Amino acid sequence: MAKPLVGIIMGSQSDLGVMKEAAQFLEEMKIPFELTIVSAHRTPARMADYAANARKRGLRVIIAGAGGAAHLPGMIASMTSLPVVGVPVKSSNSIDGWDSVLSILQMPAGVPVATVALNGAKNAGILAAQILGSTDKAIASQLDKYKRSLQEKVEESAKIVGRKGWKAS
Repeated sequence: MAKPLVGIIMGSQSDLGVMKEAAQFLEEMKIPFELTIVSAHRTPARMADYAANARKRGLRVIIAGAGGAAHLPGMIASMTSLPVVGVPVKSSNSIDGWDSVLSILQMPAGVPVATVALNGAKNAGILAAQILGSTDKAIASQLDKYKRSLQEKVEESAKIVGRKGWKAS
């Protein structure tokens, strides 16, 4: 099995329902990844170890999902120079997800976290693949094929609506 290039981490198991979309996309693209739980608040030593050793283990991008106060992506980004993609998760203790969005989005200068939409783990997987694809022609080619498939779906939908009008669905 190939060494993981992407690390997918989340604050708790309850985030897996959202974060699995990143894993599914990376599997579809045949990009090796690892997935685990790392809590910024409950396992800070595990979090620090994960960030400190990520590059040594061969990771090139980290996707970090968290709900509520959502410190995980920012804390990981403060401890590594790898790109970190944050996924705000609408959780049971969340203020409609806004606390998570703002906690990940509003990082101080010098500690950037690329932030996707609330529960937007698939886009996090796509962004991680694009980061890798900037230097890997095989990944870039797979992404180009994926983007073409999106275009084809929209064009097919446009044809259906063109033929059937508003009664298309």
